[in-house]
Amino acid sequence: MRGVFYVLSAFAVIGLAIWAYDQNDRTQRAMKSVRELRREIHNLNEALGVQHAEWAYLNRPERLRALVDMNAMRLGLVPLTGAQFGRIDEIAYPMLLARTEGDL
Repeated sequence: MRGVFYVLSAFAVIGLAIWAYDQNDRTQRAMKSVRELRREIHNLNEALGVQHAEWAYLNRPERLRALVDMNAMRLGLVPLTGAQFGRIDEIAYPMLLARTEGDL
C-alpha cells in the first residue's frame, strides 16, 4: 500500500511540475508580448510628438502669412473684414412644427 502511495505522490509531483512549467512559459510569453506592445506604443507616441511638432512648425502665423501674400492674386484672396459677417438675426431658421400633447 505504501508503494502505491509513493507512486501516486510521484505522479502528482510530476503533474504539478509540468503544470508549473506551463504556467511559467505562458507568463513569460505574455510578459514578452506586453514589452513589445509597450515598445510599439512608445515608438508611436514619439512619432506622434514629431508630427505635432511638424504641424506646429507648418502652421506658424508668419509662414501662413507669407503663403497668403505669395498666392493672394492667383487664388483671389481678399482681406477679411467685419463687413463680411452677418448678424444672428439675419439667419433664416426653418419653421418648427408645434407639438401637441398627443405627440408626446
